[in-house]
Amino acid sequence: MSTNIETLRQLAHLARLEFDQTKEQEMLQDLNNILNWVDKLRELDTQHVAPLIHISEELNVMREDVAQNTVKHEDALRLAPRKDSDYFRVPKVLE
Repeated sequence: MSTNIETLRQLAHLARLEFDQTKEQEMLQDLNNILNWVDKLRELDTQHVAPLIHISEELNVMREDVAQNTVKHEDALRLAPRKDSDYFRVPKVLE
C-alpha cells in the first residue's frame, strides 16, 4: 500500500502540520515505508495467537491507603515562611 502527495497534504492539514517541498517528499517516503511495513504485518497468520491484554505478566502490588499525619502541625508552621498564630499566611490569589 502506498499513498500520494495529496493524501499527505490532507493528513498534514488535519494534524495542523506544515512542510516545505523537501520535507513533504521526506514525509511521503516515510509514510509509505510505514504503510508497507503494516502490509507486511498483515501477511502474518495470527489465527491461533491469543490477544494480548497486558504487556507484562507482572502484578501490581497494592497496599491499603491509610491516611496518616507524617508532619506535625507545629513542625510545618515552624518551617513556614509566614504564619499567623496557628495558620499559614499565603498571598491573596482572588480579588
